[in-house]
Amino acid sequence: MAAVAESGIDMPTAKGCAITPLREEEVFLEPALSHAARELLDSADFLHGLAHSLGSPLNILLPAQIEANAKAFTSVFDRHRIGGAVYYAHKANRSTALVRHLASTRARIDIASLGELQHALASGFAPDRIMATGPKTPEFLWLAARAGVVVNADSPSELDTLGRICRSHGIAPVSVMVRFSGFVNSGTTVMSRQSRFGIHEADVRHYHNVLDGYRDELELIGVAYHLDTIGIAEKAQALDGCLRLVQEFHAAGHPVRAVDIGGGYGVNYLASEQQWEHFTTALTEAVLGQRESFTWRGHGYGLRAENGKLRGALSLYPAHRPLSGPAYLDNLLTQQSPVWGQSYATLLQELMLDLVVEPGRALLDQCGIALARVLEVRHADSETTFIRLDINHGDVSLEEHGVAVDPIVVPQQDPTRRSEAGGGYLIGNLCLEADFISRRRVYFRNMPQPGDLLAFPNTAGYFMDFSADHALHQPIARKIAVTADHRWCLDDEYWPIDRQALTTAGGDTQ
Repeated sequence: MAAVAESGIDMPTAKGCAITPLREEEVFLEPALSHAARELLDSADFLHGLAHSLGSPLNILLPAQIEANAKAFTSVFDRHRIGGAVYYAHKANRSTALVRHLASTRARIDIASLGELQHALASGFAPDRIMATGPKTPEFLWLAARAGVVVNADSPSELDTLGRICRSHGIAPVSVMVRFSGFVNSGTTVMSRQSRFGIHEADVRHYHNVLDGYRDELELIGVAYHLDTIGIAEKAQALDGCLRLVQEFHAAGHPVRAVDIGGGYGVNYLASEQQWEHFTTALTEAVLGQRESFTWRGHGYGLRAENGKLRGALSLYPAHRPLSGPAYLDNLLTQQSPVWGQSYATLLQELMLDLVVEPGRALLDQCGIALARVLEVRHADSETTFIRLDINHGDVSLEEHGVAVDPIVVPQQDPTRRSEAGGGYLIGNLCLEADFISRRRVYFRNMPQPGDLLAFPNTAGYFMDFSADHALHQPIARKIAVTADHRWCLDDEYWPIDRQALTTAGGDTQ
């Protein structure tokens, strides 16, 4: 867990939210917080001032945290004495501040659209620090080739289109990787879900045919895999497959020098494993009718009861993950290959291969907070309370992505206020029955009141703007970047430059 510690992430919650023993009727899921996030959430006057000036909802970004997270990943490389690169998967957040800040570091960026490529170039990334992944239009491929970025081809057809573009436009050789998503069984049976990205190892000849036809236009520098899983065993088997493919490409005259193992390193969202286990147990009991339901209309998050038996599968992200982020990568590299009998880190060293990783969610761990104003606390009946917020499910899409974590109350300063525990369903500002921020009853040690803010920690990775829309003409949340000393600016106005230091240190140049 050393790598996680280096990123500045720890487990305590904000003031007034210390974990206490659970009562049977309460189901808490209190968030893990970094030092920077905890200090920010303790600054109630500052946060209320921001919300008053910029409105609700409001997204707050912490650019310095993404740099710390990237360094935590590279420290794993250093510890295992392997070369490589960390590519930030841009699709996880549209923020300009985060991309510009990352451009000032050693990290690189993985872009998955024409717009993201233009954004990365305009934010300070040199082409040799950019990799194009995902489905690509001809226009996307043309700009990628013309700019000189690495193209990670998703299929032989896409690779062929790139080769034709390069040949017809006289573009110098483009560095490419080829992606796989299925591998020949190496002796250990490992089940994995089929992916729509990449091809099966058995079909590698199709890549060979394209590469042989465009030897002057395309330079193969690496092989990549994409898996829709967080399983270590499945990723290890895929890495075995990539190492076999490296040898095959070498034999065919393609000097491959890198292996791209993609993303999927995960984030630990919760401070307490006990709370996560209590929640999943309580949900199961509620679905089976063994305790009072604490979800809207008995929502089971994928679970259901049939004839007194539990059916279905829990459709929630494992919100408490002690092995995540850089620690997950470290664990993968220490696994022993059943094919070669050595650790994957040792194999990468001996084969002189660079390792490429593409964290999205994991690089954004603790990098953002969504704020929402409490508009109403309504007691619909003796058992149902609605907490209506000036935000909607698209602005903070925790439910859509299956992550269950409690928000933190940022109360207004009121000396007459009494602390009172309670709970309720969080509902949004859309005129839609489905606009629930949480279909489970959220329990509070200090019940929110109208005018308070609810802060949703750790929302930068996919929850902040991945699903945001101007539905019903409701405004999309503004984004701001906040520094360690609580200076802030609009997201598009952030640059990793200390203007004050530049103006005071230079002196008189006359």
